[in-house]
Amino acid sequence: MTITQNVLGDTVNDTVWQGGELANSYLNGVRGAIPLAQTQIETMLRLIRWSQEEVDLVLDLGCGDGILGQAVLDQYPAARGIFADFSTPMLAAAQKRLAGYGERVRLVEVDYGQANWQLSIDNCQFDVIVSGYSIHHQPDGRKRELYAELYDLLTPGGIFVNVEHVASRSKWGEMLFEEVFVDAMVAYHRQNGNGQPREQIAHELYNRPDKAANKLTAVETQCDWLRDIGFIHVDCYLKYFELAVFAGVKPKGM
Repeated sequence: MTITQNVLGDTVNDTVWQGGELANSYLNGVRGAIPLAQTQIETMLRLIRWSQEEVDLVLDLGCGDGILGQAVLDQYPAARGIFADFSTPMLAAAQKRLAGYGERVRLVEVDYGQANWQLSIDNCQFDVIVSGYSIHHQPDGRKRELYAELYDLLTPGGIFVNVEHVASRSKWGEMLFEEVFVDAMVAYHRQNGNGQPREQIAHELYNRPDKAANKLTAVETQCDWLRDIGFIHVDCYLKYFELAVFAGVKPKGM
């Protein structure tokens, strides 16, 4: 398994994720604290099972260490996966996680925030496209363009599932989510023997270097975009404050 390096450009603000320190901090200190993380993956897999009898090819877009795409490969033992990210440290983590999958896995280093990024994956057609906590780094116009590009990359009947950080409708809701996430971080760190006080964890979370890269959009707005593009069965299938799993299916015969 090798990493194909074909970065087409850098996206404003989110290049912070190309550094190893932040990638390692997220993978080792934040992701494990995400509330309902396993439920999100189970919801994603249930949506895929309902829409796909068999899966030949899956795309994990903004794959990080590949946890979502790996879950799909495990559910469909004959499937192959392309794992795409613009962060070299993240792809290195994915390569480690997916080492046992051999030729079923292809890793591609590419910035999907740039035009024609699909050339890096040979404009393949996918039965399943998944993304986790990645697309929210794009501005709204680019999000909508990207969703249309993903629609074109799906086979008829294929499904797109986004496990995502979305915007609250009010400052009140945003504050509630921040409290929930700090509580989750405190519990996670205590479970792992980290005795940092809550105030310090909260300070680091509120002042994290990637926060400026977040361009959050309400899930209702994003679902409307998917419907306008042509996706069917569009819905938010799981939401917990600012954490959402939403999806759409490309109609057969398209």
